[in-house]
Amino acid sequence: MAELSALDRASTWLNSEPLTEDGLRGRVVLVDFWTYSCVNWLRTLPYVRAWHERYRERGLVVVGAHAPEFGFEHDLDNVRHAIAELDVGYPVVIDNDFAIWRAFGNQYWPALYLLDGKGRVRRRHFGEGEYADIEKEIQQLLIEAGARNVDRQISSVAGRGIEAAADWPMGPPTGGRPVAVSRAARRTDAGFVARRRSRRPGNGRRQ
Repeated sequence: MAELSALDRASTWLNSEPLTEDGLRGRVVLVDFWTYSCVNWLRTLPYVRAWHERYRERGLVVVGAHAPEFGFEHDLDNVRHAIAELDVGYPVVIDNDFAIWRAFGNQYWPALYLLDGKGRVRRRHFGEGEYADIEKEIQQLLIEAGARNVDRQISSVAGRGIEAAADWPMGPPTGGRPVAVSRAARRTDAGFVARRRSRRPGNGRRQ
């Protein structure tokens, strides 16, 4: 559970008491790296919210790791306001120093890491899409962890407003697979579904 041990050193949590590696032992954990102004993350939020609400009583713990891209996103009051406005009801850990980000070896917003009851990362997903496959794996890991009466139906989710799915007139880029681009190349239109944290403008490498 090396990745989850980074939670032990996090000092600021919202919507929850601090969560720890030991406390999450035996639970299926979905870690969602996000930053509240990211349009691509906003379009994933209805699904993450639905999974939290549907599976939390079966043993799923969703952790939103807020890793800011811009200076104003470091402000805790701004994050609190965004959580309230966007109806983020699951635990959120503030990762301003990117310690959790580095523990997972992450490079993208949004990014999902699904861990089984033994703390092993069983799935990584960057960007939008593949929601049905991710939910099926959540269900399977819950069953492996001993959960009973896990509904195997796929959630019906429809984002609205800023959470609505992108409308690609010619279909999703790259045949529906997630696209990752450097921060320097980032645009907030439907053509890009993930963005990468850059070390310097223009080089497309993670800090």
